[in-house]
Amino acid sequence: MTDLLIGVFGVAAFVFALLIVVLRQPMRAALALIAHMVCLAALFACLGVDVVALFQVLIYVGAVMLSMVYTIMLLDDQDVSYVHRFSRWTIPAIAVIAATVGALALLLGAPAAQPPAVVATPLFGFSAFSLAFMTHYWVHFELATVLLVIAIVAAWTVIAERR
Repeated sequence: MTDLLIGVFGVAAFVFALLIVVLRQPMRAALALIAHMVCLAALFACLGVDVVALFQVLIYVGAVMLSMVYTIMLLDDQDVSYVHRFSRWTIPAIAVIAATVGALALLLGAPAAQPPAVVATPLFGFSAFSLAFMTHYWVHFELATVLLVIAIVAAWTVIAERR
């Protein structure tokens, strides 16, 4: 069940990151960014990192996005640059998505290497954490990192569209 939830929230985070790039209205892009961050928090919760999920919601969604939404609300909404629904970055974004999906398909389709033999380690400690992380959770961590980079690029794109 956890793998299914990770897949659902991962796909949802990817879709919301795409919407951040292609939506032209700043408020809609900000709402897509909020949804993206909530999906990332859900991913962290599914991976058992509840503290990071809580901080993701409290700090990023609660504080940072609240100030961004207030700033957007103070902007002039009569600007004619928002007439078009989608950004000029829609086609390049679709190309990047296709390349990312293709790379993920190749990565997930490749035969998995045999994990190293598990050495008896204490239940708690740095060595147990690093062994569990590198054998089981590194792909999830890297995918979350890619989603965060997509969110940052999307935010820069929204800022560049305003200028």
